[in-house]
Amino acid sequence: MYNACASAMHPLSQFAASASDRAALREIMNQVASALDDISPELKAAILGHGLPFAWPKEARRAARQLGGEVRQAEIEPRLDLRGLPFVTIDGEDAKDFDDAVFARRENSGDWRLFVAIADVSHYVAPGGALDAEARERGTSVYFPDFVIPMLPEELSNELCSLKPQVDRLALACEMRIAADGELLDSSFHEAVIHSRARLTYEQAAAMTATAGGEAEGRISKRHGKLQKHLENLHELFKVLQKRRRDCASIEFETVETRLVLDASRTVREIVPVERNDAHRLIEECMLCANVAAARLLRKAGLPVLYRVHKGPDEEKLADLRECLRSRGLTLKGGASPHPSDYQRLLGQLADRPDRELLQTLLIRSLSQAVYQPENFGHFGLNFPEYAHFTSPIRRYPDLLVHRAIRHLIRARSQPSARAGGKARGKSRNASYPYSLAAMDELGELCSSAERRADAAGYQATNWLKCEYMRAHVGDEFPGIVSAVTSFGLFVQLCDVHVDGLVHISMLGNDYYHHDPVRHVLEGERHRARFQLGDTIRVQVVSVLPEEQKIELRLASSDERCAVVGTSDYRGRRDRRRGDSRGRGASRNSVGHQRRGSPGRRRR
Repeated sequence: MYNACASAMHPLSQFAASASDRAALREIMNQVASALDDISPELKAAILGHGLPFAWPKEARRAARQLGGEVRQAEIEPRLDLRGLPFVTIDGEDAKDFDDAVFARRENSGDWRLFVAIADVSHYVAPGGALDAEARERGTSVYFPDFVIPMLPEELSNELCSLKPQVDRLALACEMRIAADGELLDSSFHEAVIHSRARLTYEQAAAMTATAGGEAEGRISKRHGKLQKHLENLHELFKVLQKRRRDCASIEFETVETRLVLDASRTVREIVPVERNDAHRLIEECMLCANVAAARLLRKAGLPVLYRVHKGPDEEKLADLRECLRSRGLTLKGGASPHPSDYQRLLGQLADRPDRELLQTLLIRSLSQAVYQPENFGHFGLNFPEYAHFTSPIRRYPDLLVHRAIRHLIRARSQPSARAGGKARGKSRNASYPYSLAAMDELGELCSSAERRADAAGYQATNWLKCEYMRAHVGDEFPGIVSAVTSFGLFVQLCDVHVDGLVHISMLGNDYYHHDPVRHVLEGERHRARFQLGDTIRVQVVSVLPEEQKIELRLASSDERCAVVGTSDYRGRRDRRRGDSRGRGASRNSVGHQRRGSPGRRRR
């Protein structure tokens, strides 16, 4: 399948040799042009700039329509019937693609029984078909502030596959037995059918489990009163799982996430911090359990699959991190191979520091980026020996591949912990799971690349909107925190609006500045003015260029540092002797505060 947007930017002859190929490509290009006419400039720039597949090929649309809009009785009969269990979905307020539903109960033995039902996308999207080809091309859904490019057509992602309330839905269900202390004892997987009782938002679920009642809690409990006990069970299990994970030294970064509030014209009205509550964490713990159970099953089965792999820090990053921490009176223990517990212990020491969030960012940057690959090296951050993405097949292609592997094991009946419910018939591996180790290795690289592409596009669109918002604040002064130190200047996070801008080195006065990339410091040679990561300063917005994603700042005249460095005498001056006059990297105005992935969910 051609990348539709990339095709629109290249000559036809590069992609299509035959007349029929050229005709098909022209149709895709026309679809792209028509669709892009209806979206905003920042989205268009992000989509085209990163080559995101955008228009749906005719074959994929046809395949989605042919599946129909309802679950048929013939599809239900061979499955384990879990419609008697009061599953619920808990998602963000704006979510439409409900991947997962949960239910838990306490057993007489004191153990817990947790069911995590995941949309059975693998039932509808077969390997090698038109829908599969397009899902593989996209790799992931792409989330913008108020717009989504889904991995699957809306007929599936928002309707037939989505675990909507009060309708029957096909699911791949993970049933887990969890000890009273939170240890995952065993698990089994089933091709199932469920009937969700309610679609709850995080706020509603949190209100139903709140210890202190109130008017809002009362209204929600009245509406969903029959589910109150089940929500309380989930909350009790969550506390057990959370304690277990903390005891096992899983690293918990609590960084500030923000949300752009847009009006009807897609203008940013405000930028607000996202408040995570226990309902967010409850769902996260349930999903982590299911992902671990899936990874354990697949490791034992020996199938070529994609694990979510997160390696520890490399030697060079670790040395730089320790040097920076030492300059701030902090120590990361563990020698050449620190354990996640060493990171977690250090995080505990940052709780009351004003530079806590920025130091957390340094710790995150010292770690490797998580990737998809068939070789299992475990997940360092979570401290799991094996981990796979199982819980989001509507929006992530690796999860769909994991579902296919588990589905294959169920139907082959080769694993007792992957048993099917009832009459499921076996299939050969070539038909149900046609993947070699080499193919899986290639798919891992494709999926990891698609994830990075989606992140970059999302950041670009978000940064554009932040710049548009800051246009109204040119000339205004803000308190800020130095969020990054580079050879060409300081990135400063504006405290009141959660936006970053650049104080170029030419705005720091008539001096020659030395950059220490390890300690994250800029220091003047003559006047000894010193700027380091985490410093609190006051800045003024000089200019905003949304197309270039630049917010230019200078030290405010009211900041005491201004008198030291003489910034007021050098406003607007560009001195090529100091730093990089090209402003290398100056397009950055966000330092990791924009959440990626499904609304309300953290990606691990």
